[in-house]
Amino acid sequence: MTTLATGPDTLTRDALAVLQPGFDGTTAPDWVRRRLGEGLASVALFGRNVVTEEQVTALTGQLRAERDDLLVAIDEESGDVTRLDVRTGSSFPGNHALGAVDDPDLTRAVSRELGRRLAACGVNFDWAPSADVNANADNPVIGVRSFGASTGLVARHTAAWVEGLQSTGVAACTKHFPGHGDTNVDSHHAVPRIDVDAETLYARELPPFRAAIAAGTRAIMSAHILVPALDPDRPGTLSSRILTDLLRDELGYRGLIVTDGMEMRAISGTYGLEHGVVLAIAAGADAICVGGGLCDEGTVLGLRDALVAAVRSGELPEERLADAAARVRDLARWTAEARTAGPATAPDPAIGLIAARRALRVTRTGAVAPLDTPVHVAQFEPARNIAVGDQTPWGPATELRRLLPGSTTGTITGSRTGDDAAAQVLAAADGRRIVAVVRDEHRHPWMGAALDTLLAARPDTIVVEMGLPQAAPRGALHIATYGAARVCGVAAAEAVVAG
Repeated sequence: MTTLATGPDTLTRDALAVLQPGFDGTTAPDWVRRRLGEGLASVALFGRNVVTEEQVTALTGQLRAERDDLLVAIDEESGDVTRLDVRTGSSFPGNHALGAVDDPDLTRAVSRELGRRLAACGVNFDWAPSADVNANADNPVIGVRSFGASTGLVARHTAAWVEGLQSTGVAACTKHFPGHGDTNVDSHHAVPRIDVDAETLYARELPPFRAAIAAGTRAIMSAHILVPALDPDRPGTLSSRILTDLLRDELGYRGLIVTDGMEMRAISGTYGLEHGVVLAIAAGADAICVGGGLCDEGTVLGLRDALVAAVRSGELPEERLADAAARVRDLARWTAEARTAGPATAPDPAIGLIAARRALRVTRTGAVAPLDTPVHVAQFEPARNIAVGDQTPWGPATELRRLLPGSTTGTITGSRTGDDAAAQVLAAADGRRIVAVVRDEHRHPWMGAALDTLLAARPDTIVVEMGLPQAAPRGALHIATYGAARVCGVAAAEAVVAG
């Protein structure tokens, strides 16, 4: 695209201000530094930008040397979706584990400790929590990212999570409005559709967002989902009926509205990235999330110029863009003020493991003795969605090798039939007790078939379910962790050894 903007005039600065782009590398690129001086007010960190907390702190320090009131965003839900702990697995259980415990004070304490870590690294804007009600257990992208299937439970834990995080000066971004829980399509790949009536939506999907607004959430993220009962024509991110009429006018929300990643195929594959960004701002969004995939200077300049051109052509009212930019700057001011105030409570670094232990559900089918000899850990690996990513390790194997030296590990994927997979596990176990680790067994027939064969041959097998525990418990010992965070794996390993 031809560059239209030649200097940091007000229109250009506003167009840059509404973008929340990502970038490559673990240090601040020169192009990002330059654009910060021209009006860019936010950046986003992804797993590729994170090595250690010390490195992230240095990176955010470099960025703030250019602009002190910068919003530094991250997609850190804890649990399965982690960026700060992308290489190790999260130190905090995710939403579903917290919902299983159902202690809002615990949820508040976990999110407060997460916020403390983010703030210490210079991150002040978190694209979390997920307020989606897990109405569809086969949902391929939400699952354990939800607090649960009960609207009331999700609402009270969403509010607690927001309160805990924001007590540290880190802005919460409640997502995915108006609710992504009842979908069977991943919006990273296509446009999901929710075909329920408005009465159901108001009763089931909206209360958690109302609770977040009442708790003072500083941001809300839109969903790329088509909800015909609200708008038959456009997905939430591009719908003024959903973002302006419903969220702003009816629910009374006054904070920042952020889009989900705009390069997701639900938007870019249907409307085009640049046109989609213009439509989103026109519909009522204030900030554009981009950079999970496209993270170069050319993308930022193309989006900036698309917004400028839309204003000049009359497609996008200039006052709408100015209002969006002002909301971004208002949030930046809030985080700067909150940062100087600092957290009001002492650190609690053990809270993540405490919460993971409390979330465990252990089912025994008979007498199970404590283990003190090596085991074989068979980890059944499903395809991961893009939100979770494939960089983050999961499962109890590392901790079991520490607790039971000599234990072995094998990974099984859906490329094998159930019988072949079970035969692979039995051969690798070589007589050792087997710990079969699954993730959403109910969604993967090959996984269930492999367990059938394996348990027929070795009924003393221990089963650890680290996804949604929808399948009936089975095995001599069945342990449900309600998520695959590192601390969930540690808690599961402890339960395996205890018997």
